[in-house]
Amino acid sequence: MDGKHMQIGEVAERTELSLRTIRHYEEAGLVVPSTRSQGGFRLYAEGDVARLMVIRRMKPLGFTLEQMRDLLDATDRLDSGEVLTADEREGCLERVRGFERAAAERVTDLRTQLARAEEFAAALAARLMPTRSA
Repeated sequence: MDGKHMQIGEVAERTELSLRTIRHYEEAGLVVPSTRSQGGFRLYAEGDVARLMVIRRMKPLGFTLEQMRDLLDATDRLDSGEVLTADEREGCLERVRGFERAAAERVTDLRTQLARAEEFAAALAARLMPTRSA
């Protein structure tokens, strides 16, 4: 990290999240601004943006805030440089694996839903086409 900090507006633009949503995730304890300016403005670092991107990717898959917190906790522990016992490390890895499996299942379900929605839209469009009389 180069030490550059961003205000919430830039973070919102980069993550495609609203200011309100970012503040909500802060209130929920999922992301905490790295620092604040002298005027009290939230200042975020690249790591904060990365956390918000994880959250943004989990949200459309239907993960709860608690599940997001659990995954972020596991990845934080793995990435912290903290010395973990083999069991602790494996526990964190298993939690991440569980989320990977759940995400893959949800993606499959969404693809099925999308295919059905496209079939439905195509059927409606076909119904609206003028019919040729014989």
